[in-house]
Amino acid sequence: MKTYFRLLSFARPFGKFIPTYILVTILQVVFSLVNFAVLIPLLEILFDQIEPEKLENLKRLPEFTISVDYFKSLFYYHFSGFIDTAGKTGALKFVCAVIVVSVFLANLFRYLSAVMLAKIRALVIKNLRSLVYERILSFPVSFFTERRKGDITSRVTNDVQEVEHSVVSTLKVLFKEPAMIIGYFAVLFSMSVELTLYTMLLLPISGGLIAGIARRLKKRAHQSQQALGNINNILDESIGGIRIIKAFTATRFVFQKFIKEVQYYARKNVSIARRYEMAGPISEFLGVSVVAGILLVGGNLILQDNSTLTPSEFLAFLIIFSQILPPAKAMSSSFSNIQRGLAAGERIFEVIDTQSAITDARSSTVLPSFSTSIEFKNVSFAYEKELVLKNINLSIPKGKTVALVGPSGGGKSTLSDLIPRFYDPNEGEVCIDGKPLTSYTMDSIRKQMGIVTQESILFNDTVLNNIAFGVADADEEKVIAAAKIANAHEFIAEMPEGYYTEIGDRGVKLSGGQRQRLSIARAIFKNPPILILDEATSALDSESEKLVQEALTNLMKNRTSVVIAHRLSTIQNADLIVVLQNGQIAEQGTHNELIARAGLYSRLIEMQSF
Repeated sequence: MKTYFRLLSFARPFGKFIPTYILVTILQVVFSLVNFAVLIPLLEILFDQIEPEKLENLKRLPEFTISVDYFKSLFYYHFSGFIDTAGKTGALKFVCAVIVVSVFLANLFRYLSAVMLAKIRALVIKNLRSLVYERILSFPVSFFTERRKGDITSRVTNDVQEVEHSVVSTLKVLFKEPAMIIGYFAVLFSMSVELTLYTMLLLPISGGLIAGIARRLKKRAHQSQQALGNINNILDESIGGIRIIKAFTATRFVFQKFIKEVQYYARKNVSIARRYEMAGPISEFLGVSVVAGILLVGGNLILQDNSTLTPSEFLAFLIIFSQILPPAKAMSSSFSNIQRGLAAGERIFEVIDTQSAITDARSSTVLPSFSTSIEFKNVSFAYEKELVLKNINLSIPKGKTVALVGPSGGGKSTLSDLIPRFYDPNEGEVCIDGKPLTSYTMDSIRKQMGIVTQESILFNDTVLNNIAFGVADADEEKVIAAAKIANAHEFIAEMPEGYYTEIGDRGVKLSGGQRQRLSIARAIFKNPPILILDEATSALDSESEKLVQEALTNLMKNRTSVVIAHRLSTIQNADLIVVLQNGQIAEQGTHNELIARAGLYSRLIEMQSF
């Protein structure tokens, strides 16, 4: 139950809801009991069982005490008055009026408690989903390379939804249903202790059976949620890679993979349903069995004239006991239902409790501005066990352009990812202005940097919001100025709604060159002192490359730039060219120096020229 109460803690502050909720729940129970308490006098009138001696005893006003007997005697006092003044017909009208009023009030308080429960449920889900999303955004890039996107999405959406349906929706089981059962049993005890003790045999037997069923649900529910995450992952991959799927005629292959996961998910759900649906019928069967037993025992007592109950009281006893069955059934069903929510809750808390590998130190300060250089000091890095970077020593002075080149897998992108602290080195340290990056807050470091990657990451929003990404109420003139520098203004102006045109998911409505120029415009709008350009032109045709290269040249003016390039013709004017091979610096220097050295860089130039 630790997970259950942890989920409920997201409804804080409880003080805003709980006292009022408890009050309206108690009032609902009280007026529900009144409905059945007046059944006895109603039946006595209908069956003409009110004796003169009994009426005389009821005409005395009872002394005030907080007890069921006091309120019962008070009702009979007024009831007998109606019989004296208006006869049995008038008393019947009085009883019916009391029933109508009490039913109205019971349902009014039932409605109010349901609305309050809905507010609590909405608060829990809002707080839970917000925290999960906030935690996901705080994780380093490494978290997303190790986890499947579909599974992460499933935890934020499906698992939270399951918690809402299976856990938070059963909150009333903690308050209303137990209160209803306690209230009904209090009335039953006041009517007949012997019969009520007999009826209580239902609770431990039913509870034991339901608990045994529920224990088996949790494991299967966890497997079901995991399968749903796998389905989401396959769906996300299929939509993102639909061109490749069709190009390689792999539709049937992907479909079979999807069907296999869907069938597994269906089997788990059927297995859960077999056990979950067993709870209600078992509790109802036991309840009806006890009712039959009450009929047998109580009926024999009445027939033998050994019972303190009158026939009308016995009939009312049966009717009141029948009202215990729905809340008891609701509690047993909810107990089984909660197991699914707890499995989903545990998956959510796995994300919330995951510790981020890259965090700001308590002593970290804000980087005011970039002023001297970026340095790599004896830096080594591994994603798992094998080192990707080995003992890197490199200095990037302010205002200079440093190009990283070399064969694929040499560690170029990894080296550039260490600068904005997407990863931290396993050994050594990366410094900015002479101090380790860890001594500054990550936000202040990244505010000094603009990144343009080979894959243009755009969002399903307007052109203006993509260029001014992260800035609310951006100045449109500054956005247009950035687009002009990036050679993007001309094609944007030709779009249906100009800078307010929606560009679709990941910029699908734009060409590759247009997407890249928007990414460059976004970096220009940010106006950072440090630029990281990772293969920014390698995926473009010659015409688009020329436009993008001009935009990059404009962007790099008076900035410190780290450029990763396979097309070596684009970086020949760099101040420093660093050649990486197998995670180590093979050589470094200017273009002319490296050509004269006739090493790896020279061979790469010859191969591209050929």
